[in-house]
Amino acid sequence: MNLIRKISGIRGLVDKTLNDKVVFDHALAFSQLKVKGPILVARDTRSHGKHFSDIACKAISSAGLEVHNYGIIPTPTAQFLVSKNNFSGAIVITASHNPIEWNGMKFINSDGCFLNEKQNTKLFSKADNLQNLSKIQSGKISHIKDGFKDHINHTVNLSFIDQNRIKLKAFKVVVDAVNGAASYAVPHLLHLLKCEVIPLFCNPDGKFPHDPEPKNENLGLLSKSVIKNNADLGIAIDPDGDRLAIVDENGEPLGEENTLVIATDNFLSNGFKTTVVTNLSSSMALDNLAYKYSNPIKRSMVGEINVVEMMKEHNSSFGGEGNGGVILKESHLGRDAIVGIVMMLDWLSKKNTNLSLAKKDLPNYSIIKDKINLDQINPDDALQFLKKQFENEKIDLTDGLKIIWDNSWVHIRKSNTEPILRIYSEAKSESEAKNIIDQIKSNIKVF
Repeated sequence: MNLIRKISGIRGLVDKTLNDKVVFDHALAFSQLKVKGPILVARDTRSHGKHFSDIACKAISSAGLEVHNYGIIPTPTAQFLVSKNNFSGAIVITASHNPIEWNGMKFINSDGCFLNEKQNTKLFSKADNLQNLSKIQSGKISHIKDGFKDHINHTVNLSFIDQNRIKLKAFKVVVDAVNGAASYAVPHLLHLLKCEVIPLFCNPDGKFPHDPEPKNENLGLLSKSVIKNNADLGIAIDPDGDRLAIVDENGEPLGEENTLVIATDNFLSNGFKTTVVTNLSSSMALDNLAYKYSNPIKRSMVGEINVVEMMKEHNSSFGGEGNGGVILKESHLGRDAIVGIVMMLDWLSKKNTNLSLAKKDLPNYSIIKDKINLDQINPDDALQFLKKQFENEKIDLTDGLKIIWDNSWVHIRKSNTEPILRIYSEAKSESEAKNIIDQIKSNIKVF
């Protein structure tokens, strides 16, 4: 397997495809793209993260730039700090939801947004063709502690959030931060909102107690803890803190799609008028809500920066991805579990009922997310084959292949972060969505 370099940055297996030289070269290349101003460096909690972040700091310093090393903070916190504090950019050492043997680098521009495809291509090319430094310079390296607090304070004071109403509810919340970068930030946030916090996995030692991706099948321990502690809800965050999943008081996962659905309902119900931007793989429930509140909706290719670029194009103040990623312009243009938590609590605080009943007010669809390993499959040929099989249906080729019916759809595309073919389907019932997935898989087997 080669180093993965795509729109989401770089990821690789530690000491195999990702090593000291790879990190140094990409950090130095990123530094050389910056004209002036300090660069923020941060990381998630993986055991190899400190070593790689130190290397990144050394590379940036050798280019003569000042480095602010924030240590362990959520990726969205790094984005927020860059956008608010005039950093020239940031590097976050993280592999997001990938297993512990992975690590990587996310590159943040001076506006707090990730590099787009063109900028990443330029960065990768420069990293592959570095010139020998004629003179090693030494920029100052500063170490900052508790760097997440400015982000938390800004989030609880968002213009449309009713802090007092949330505080009066005194929610009891179980937190599964998977011992990742949000292990301290999220409990701190909840304490400010007068919630009773039950920390499940909030020790930032990088020892993931289960598969760190916040999907339903990985929330079993959180669900049991919610029931055991008679909590109002449980929340799960991925290792770098940009994705959020929610469990109701009965221990039932709402599905990561409903994180964005709840945030959308919360935002639009406040009377905001904006173009809602999401990706092609996100729920039809978002279309229903946009229509309900008389707002337009636009869909981009999958990938946070693709959503953000479309938000910029349409001057949108709200968007996100259905993998639990909420994007609020008032905070910063990036997926943010911390923002998602506050928006969800604000939404729930308006209800005079528990979460299991409140969620019944949301549009009801079932979405299934599946994948196929690409070892034996040429993905482009497979997509062309499927296109021919469904040529009489409504098709969107913006990002892979999306086949759309009146109350269902299926989206097949290459992953931005893993060597797999993703297959997502949504319908009015789980069985119908599964049947669509099975149909696609059967066609691929024939291919």
